[in-house]
Amino acid sequence: MKIIGITACPTGIAHTYMAQECLERELQKRGIEGKIETQGGLGIENELTEEDVASADVVILAVSVVIEGEERFEGKKIINTDVDEAISNTAGLIDRAINLVKGE
Repeated sequence: MKIIGITACPTGIAHTYMAQECLERELQKRGIEGKIETQGGLGIENELTEEDVASADVVILAVSVVIEGEERFEGKKIINTDVDEAISNTAGLIDRAINLVKGE
């Protein structure tokens, strides 16, 4: 299974990167392949490639603002949430993503 995502908050500083770190840590803990792009104060970092998107089973958009490039995920299973859930309920969010892939 591969989970990719984007994190972005209104100021593009702390919460963007905290959400990325929480998601990456939880994915690693579970042995799930993943990559999280940030769209923060420094612009787009850790940008998702076409290959990343093509090989992903599910996309988590943990964003509290409009993001760039959302059209890349057309046809993919997507979970839309905000950075707060990615930080405070990371395990539950990853569970939702897994269940979406499994069709539950």
